[in-house]
Amino acid sequence: MRLLIFASLALLLSLAPQHPPAQGEVMTQVARGTFVVSLKPLDFEGADPEARLARMSIDKMIAGDLTATTSGQMLSAMTAIDGSAGYVAIERVEGELHGQQGTFVLQHSGTMDRGAPTLSVTVVPDSGTGELTGLEGTFEIDIVEGEHFYVFTYRLRSE
Repeated sequence: MRLLIFASLALLLSLAPQHPPAQGEVMTQVARGTFVVSLKPLDFEGADPEARLARMSIDKMIAGDLTATTSGQMLSAMTAIDGSAGYVAIERVEGELHGQQGTFVLQHSGTMDRGAPTLSVTVVPDSGTGELTGLEGTFEIDIVEGEHFYVFTYRLRSE
């Protein structure tokens, strides 16, 4: 009986009209799609060749709910242990997110610990411009059979 009551309550709540957020409230949204990335080696001034450090340009063409191009730079460090490395990157994104035009900056921090990856890609606070002013969020990357996918969970704060 108790299960039936909870199930009925859940059904009623799911059918209740959804109200838009009140003024000043921030609603989380999700954008999904694919991207193609181009990495090109750049000079790493002053780096000891034995240090296994690298610098690259990172440019993307993004499709889906976010339609954009990016340009940025990446620094990476390889180690003597197979499967261990790290990288940081900054890239400027210019385009349209769910119909809103503007730019913003993504900050990357990734490590590989003997094959176990961790990656954080976040919007730099207050980097949004145009209709993307106040943008904050996280950009998750998944690579399946060589194809790059993203899930961008974001909010647009009203100023």
